[in-house]
Amino acid sequence: MPFAPRIAVIGGGQLARMMAQPAVALGVPLRLLAEAEGVSAAQVIPDQLVGDYRDLPTLRRVTEGCDVVTFDHEHVPTAHLHALEEAGVACRPGPDALVYAQDKGLMRERLGALGAPCPRNAIVASVAEVEEFGLPCVLKTTRGGYDGKGVWVVREPADAAEALEVGAETGVRILAEELVDFRRELSAIVARSPSGQAAAYPVVQTTQLDGICHEVIAPAPDLSETLAGEAQGLALRIAGELGVTGILAVELFETTDGRLLVNELAMRPHNTGHWSQDGAVTSQFENHLRAVLDLPLGSPAPRVPWTVMVNVLGSPDPSVGRLYDGYPHVLARDPRLRVHLYGKDLRPGRKVGHVNAYGDDLDEVLERARHAAAWFRGDLGNESE
Repeated sequence: MPFAPRIAVIGGGQLARMMAQPAVALGVPLRLLAEAEGVSAAQVIPDQLVGDYRDLPTLRRVTEGCDVVTFDHEHVPTAHLHALEEAGVACRPGPDALVYAQDKGLMRERLGALGAPCPRNAIVASVAEVEEFGLPCVLKTTRGGYDGKGVWVVREPADAAEALEVGAETGVRILAEELVDFRRELSAIVARSPSGQAAAYPVVQTTQLDGICHEVIAPAPDLSETLAGEAQGLALRIAGELGVTGILAVELFETTDGRLLVNELAMRPHNTGHWSQDGAVTSQFENHLRAVLDLPLGSPAPRVPWTVMVNVLGSPDPSVGRLYDGYPHVLARDPRLRVHLYGKDLRPGRKVGHVNAYGDDLDEVLERARHAAAWFRGDLGNESE
């Protein structure tokens, strides 16, 4: 007899990997569906099956004997999730919610119906329709894009050709959005359980580099209490209206005239919440597990005034060796630093880990986190201090 409910996790990336530690602390067993042997989460979750998440029989095998299934990514076909639910498997989040994180076109339609503030948008299928929408604009594939992939900034009609060609070849719709004049990007993360309990983390400031989340400051500096409360309230309302179970990340634009616009939704632990592993009373990963099991949620309150997360990306310099070789310097220089590596092969620009620094002085915390991430990447040339 199992000592606790068993959770099936679909996807073997770093998000599943980082669920393992709070699962151990909670005494909750995880079963993993990994896309290949030895991927990030497969290194730390022994109960695993290697297979294709797009194959329904494989999903049935991995969820057999599990009380609930959750996700490292949002790409499992909605029809398969409905089939699992019909067989009695609790999918959290469920397909009726997850579809709005899978399809940006449906997301915009639903958020518009809810009255949530969004950039002006429309589905387009030709250069003429892009021109009619108005330039400059942003074109996005409605499905499959991530970390800047499937996104094009279009300033001239000819710039739209690649996006429209991708849409035609893949059968995926193309979404046009206004090019927002924003001051900065923010993220509001909430956790929500099936019984309706919800918890909101502090709103954070995020910085993107080449379409990839590079740096997060928690809480967002110089954000008014009014706007922070508006962002948290918006995220909580979206989670409730869509019936989200688990973590919901609402990525936002703060415009130059002081408004908030919803940019993206993610229904899983999110890169902009990694700071919470060391800077919050309860991490997003633990609260995600608590939520999908319908346990009481933990406090999202910050432990310290400031926490900064900086992603560690694979270096384009082939001479950079093992990430492990960076430990002696960064850990000796900063004993309070927290390092999270994902066990991934180094590739240029690939997210292979992150560092969290925390403290009372934001400038100091920023310097510590940035230095450590740059050292791992090899940007500092490994000069001695």
